[in-house]
Amino acid sequence: MSRQLQTLKSDLTKTRIIESSLNVLDEGDISVSIESFAFTSNNVTYGVAGDTIGYWQFFKTTEDLDNEWGCIPVWGFANVTQSKNSCIKEGERLFGYFPPADSLIINPIKITDQGFSDGKDNRKDLPAVYNNYVRVNGDINYDPSMDNLKSLLFPLHITSFCICDALEDESYLDADQIIIVSASSKTAIGLAQGLKDSEQTPNIIGLTSPKNTDFVNKLGCYDKVISYDQLSSVNNDLKSVMVDMAGSREILGTLHGSLGDNMLKCYTVGMTHWDNEVTAEDALGQAMLRERTEFFFAPAHIQKRFKDWGYEGYNQRTNEFMTKRSNQSKDWMSVIEIDGIENFIETYNQIVIGNINPNEGIIVKI
Repeated sequence: MSRQLQTLKSDLTKTRIIESSLNVLDEGDISVSIESFAFTSNNVTYGVAGDTIGYWQFFKTTEDLDNEWGCIPVWGFANVTQSKNSCIKEGERLFGYFPPADSLIINPIKITDQGFSDGKDNRKDLPAVYNNYVRVNGDINYDPSMDNLKSLLFPLHITSFCICDALEDESYLDADQIIIVSASSKTAIGLAQGLKDSEQTPNIIGLTSPKNTDFVNKLGCYDKVISYDQLSSVNNDLKSVMVDMAGSREILGTLHGSLGDNMLKCYTVGMTHWDNEVTAEDALGQAMLRERTEFFFAPAHIQKRFKDWGYEGYNQRTNEFMTKRSNQSKDWMSVIEIDGIENFIETYNQIVIGNINPNEGIIVKI
């Protein structure tokens, strides 16, 4: 039997654990036992954008005839327990994209010593970056002591890297300041730290909730930290680029309205305030400068850089970035391990409603 944590697509606060029989492997398939995975607000974004970007399609749900439930994808480690693929041996350890479940059947294609992709039909048309699995034994940079940090920060800091790279590529649009909304989120921290690597970066302004202001200030990667109840403190006379991790209509509408022509571009990345959807029917929604707002989709930027730099060039740059960020995270992040999917439900609920300390990283051990 295999257990699977499912989320109601129409209401992310509702979950269930379903047990089902293990499927039979086809020729070329492997079955993996999921060892551990991380869960952050980034995973909540996967759920919010499940239909629009296709995150619900990665992993099929069981006992779901009406297609009402979905598996929110997670990043973690797994072990190969069965193999009908001559290139993949039982006992191999993998890192990649999994369902929050006990097991998964994968059809490895494009196999190299370093990794492979999943060729299952339901994943063929989805972003390639999510279909790739790292063969731990073939990863020359693998450090087992960094497993938890890799699960927690790899998907977040890849996005941080991509935004840093995109902004640098555009010379920061000649902005005087970069305003990062939801500055306590792990992706935002990685972004701010990455921007600090360059001496050419404009001032970095972090916006956060009043309860997280002290934490964000102590990080030392923001030139100024402003709480959401002090938005009038933002200098509206400076040319600004916004990077939004929150998706809150109050914040976006207020800032777009006050910055006006000085709001050069707004990249929307995450949805930590997922239940506060921006709409065009209210005054704050109408205040948004939609023609200067775009959704930043990291996988598209990754594919662009694969073409520009080649696979090795991309890996070299991202590994350098990730190593720096992971080392910095040791100064501020506390990893909390939870044993078992059933013991994760309460923490899941707290993350979904945004009620978790920003300095905590959650790892679920299966």
